[in-house]
Formats: sequence, C-alpha cells, structure tokens
Amino acid sequence: VQLQASGGGLAQAGGSLRLSCAASGRTFSNYAIHWFRQAPGKEREFVAAISWSGGSTYYVDSVKGRFTISRDNAKNTGYLQMNSLKSEDAAVYYCGATHYLATMTTNVNNIRYWGQGTLVTVSR
Repeated sequence: VQLQASGGGLAQAGGSLRLSCAASGRTFSNYAIHWFRQAPGKEREFVAAISWSGGSTYYVDSVKGRFTISRDNAKNTGYLQMNSLKSEDAAVYYCGATHYLATMTTNVNNIRYWGQGTLVTVSR
C-alpha cells in the first residue's frame, strides 16, 4: 500500500491542524493506520493508531484528549485531528501501515509501509 501524508503546516500554540494520510495500491480497509512523529535530533515516536476496522484506537499519553485518529475507508484516507497544539508537538509526522490485517503497534520497527513526512510547526 502506498501512503501519502499531508496537512502539516504552521499553527499557533493552542491551535489545530488536521493531517491526512491518503492510501492507494491495496485495500485500505485491511490495514491498521498509524501516526508517528520525529522531532529534530530525536527518534521517531509513536503518536496514534487505528485498527483496520476503525473500531479501536490507541494514543501515546502525551496526546490523549487532544488528538483524534480516524479513518474513512470509503475515501481510503486516514486522519489525525490535532487540537490544543503545544510546542512539543512540533515534528515531522509520518503515517504508516503494518501488514495485511495486522493489529495496531506502537513499535516503529513493525511498520511496513511509510508515507512521506509532513512538517508540523507550532509557534508560541
């Protein structure tokens, strides 16, 4: 499956952005979708995941209550709604997918397919 992330940009602290992850090539609804992020000088870290059915989601503690992951299988697109942005949310955000019908993961090494990153900048 090919993934393309978009929607990054500049937001003020406390503001919002919505990232999109458009998929093509394989049946999107068969893949759990994940968002990871990587700040300069840091390792890529897990942010959120949604199961292939959309029935389950999981978040890193630092974004719970502020970020919402969702998917629209009819549009082959996943989303990450980011509200109440903080300076520490600034990073390049990547969407990723695991294997066919695999469960969600927080381990970056389990991601088989990556989209290109989209940069999120948060101003104070």
